[in-house]
Amino acid sequence: MARFVLVPDATLNYDYRNFPLLDFMPCAPSNVLPEMFYTFLRGSASPPLADGRAKYAPYSLRKLEAALLMKYSPKDVVVAHEDHLQDFIKDDTEVIGVSTMDPLGAGPLTMSYSILFDTAAYPWVRKEWYRLMDRINTVRKGKKAKLVIGGPGVWEFMIFPEELERCGIDYAFQGEADDIALTIFEQLGSGDIDSRLFYHGYMSYDDNFRRAYKEHDRFITRKPGTANYPSLEQIPLIKGATMKGMTEVMRGCGVGCDFCEVTLRPSRYYTNEMIRKEVEVNVRGGWSNAWLHSDEIFAFKHGRLFEPNEEALVSLFSSVMAIPGIESANPTHGRISIPAAYPDLVGKLSSIMHAGPSNWIGVQVGVETGSERLAKIHMPNKTLPLKIGSDGSWQDIVWWGVHNFNRHYWRPAFTVQVGQREEEDEDNWQTVEMINRMSNSYYDGKPFEFTITPMQNVPLGLIKSRKFSQLKLSESQFAVYYAAYRHLAKMAMRDSAGATSGKILGRMGTASVISLGGWLMLKGVERICRRHGLDIEKVKRYGIDDQTGDFRPTPVHA
Repeated sequence: MARFVLVPDATLNYDYRNFPLLDFMPCAPSNVLPEMFYTFLRGSASPPLADGRAKYAPYSLRKLEAALLMKYSPKDVVVAHEDHLQDFIKDDTEVIGVSTMDPLGAGPLTMSYSILFDTAAYPWVRKEWYRLMDRINTVRKGKKAKLVIGGPGVWEFMIFPEELERCGIDYAFQGEADDIALTIFEQLGSGDIDSRLFYHGYMSYDDNFRRAYKEHDRFITRKPGTANYPSLEQIPLIKGATMKGMTEVMRGCGVGCDFCEVTLRPSRYYTNEMIRKEVEVNVRGGWSNAWLHSDEIFAFKHGRLFEPNEEALVSLFSSVMAIPGIESANPTHGRISIPAAYPDLVGKLSSIMHAGPSNWIGVQVGVETGSERLAKIHMPNKTLPLKIGSDGSWQDIVWWGVHNFNRHYWRPAFTVQVGQREEEDEDNWQTVEMINRMSNSYYDGKPFEFTITPMQNVPLGLIKSRKFSQLKLSESQFAVYYAAYRHLAKMAMRDSAGATSGKILGRMGTASVISLGGWLMLKGVERICRRHGLDIEKVKRYGIDDQTGDFRPTPVHA
């Protein structure tokens, strides 16, 4: 019935009660988070349309759909709802495509939970993945359709290639595919893959981010020596609505952190017209919020030394907010140095997005460490155009970033890492100090609003050798986890009611479960930390014992 059938990864297709951070819940081990709580908190899946297609789909799948629709009609290209696969996967179906984020649970946050709770139990992301693969393979049994996967999670099959056979996956495609999706799908369908264009194998990086290629029959990537990425002109615009109204505004980052592969991709900035057209697709799909995706929103058309381009940013957000049907907007990622140094810019953007007490702007921020030494080693450009030292300490910059974000109704969601190269115990205790000071700080008489999620930096060598279970947290690393989850529990109890949406009884139920869950999570982490000898009281006091309660550092300036 359909030549190409695209299927969303289930964990990317739930609404997670529209509560910040619950999107990360599938990373939890299934023996730690009971199925009853997981099923309730993941919320509803994207509903099917009357014909069985998915009403909403992850952004990456909509991009793939758009690339195929450049030649084929909608009857040939289907983004199918999981409950209606049998309606579309028929004898004449050639390719089934799935885009995934963390299929095997080897992502940083998922691994962090496994190590913290010292468990080999599958995380929910992996259980959901196996369930989806079983469902697809049951429907396509006896048919000619090839099953191909792509997306950010493909790297996990480079570490566990045997899982391709276990899951019945014929091919894994690596990399951005906007410009070549049509070609690769046609060649997969015919079984004739052109070796002049594609390489049977995958590309990886060594510790210095140098490319290396390894042959493997089930992997396909661009042939070495050909263009690695599509140009802006080769990226098609979505034709169907995305989950949560996501719209891309740029690709690449360029900041240069040594733990992030995204920085190696060339920067490409969408025009306001391209962005407007995609937002309009989501408005027609029923969304009134525009979720603007980039890996670094403040780098959008940036100036020298990553100075923010105020004119471009104001124009971008003004253009989006002027679209009929759009009531709110928020970016996905941004760095902390910009609100620290340019509070007036944040204020202008807040005004454009109608930010206020009942409309907080959420943004993910990789603060990564409280250690100035590690910041200089691994992410020296994170503070640009500010410079650590002459413009304030790393913790000063972070503190003022939160302060100025909050004053303009932005709530940052931080990540921090433990286990980075060259890390020492003192570095982790400095991270504890940073968390505690921010958790006890105020803006305009109100407590700082932020979340902070700790993650384990797990070397790929350990994952590949299956020896990651041998990785044990040190006392200082446990201290970071405890300090972070102590603050998260505080935030869950304080903000859960106001951050949920829907009918009053549903909001109350969700808020109660989130608040209870935050408290239970903290108590679980506390038991683990005590069992490993951590002085809990020391962590609670660290960095604030000798303070009066006013942690306001000297202001920083650009």
